[in-house]
Amino acid sequence: MERSADQRQASSAEGSQTPQPPERREPPKLVKRLQERRESYRERGRIYRSVWVLAGFTVVAAGAAMLVLPGPALVVIPIGLAMLSLEFAWAENLLEKTLEGGLAAKDIAVNASRRQQILGAAAILTGAGAAITLAVLYVF
Repeated sequence: MERSADQRQASSAEGSQTPQPPERREPPKLVKRLQERRESYRERGRIYRSVWVLAGFTVVAAGAAMLVLPGPALVVIPIGLAMLSLEFAWAENLLEKTLEGGLAAKDIAVNASRRQQILGAAAILTGAGAAITLAVLYVF
């Protein structure tokens, strides 16, 4: 039995919903402020801009090292990206995606149900307990 194209389209539309692209948020305030500062930054000399870019890469590298070493990597890396975004478009795009991801994570955490909050706290406490237990066993 042959179905018409309209019937096939209607049945496929009923059975599955195509995911909608996420709505595009307005860029975070930090990105807007950096875009405003870019003009005055462009008026600086080559040496200043070169030193600034070198410092930006150094801050990002330090943040990357803090992913495995103690330190606030999730704060330092965006600072380095903000420095680099004055010179490079790719750094601005990466910074914007990073900040949007952070805002999305914040929204998820704020909107978590009471059960999810309790389970999250229990997971953190269990992990901390395991780390303490391993440390005690390792020392003795």
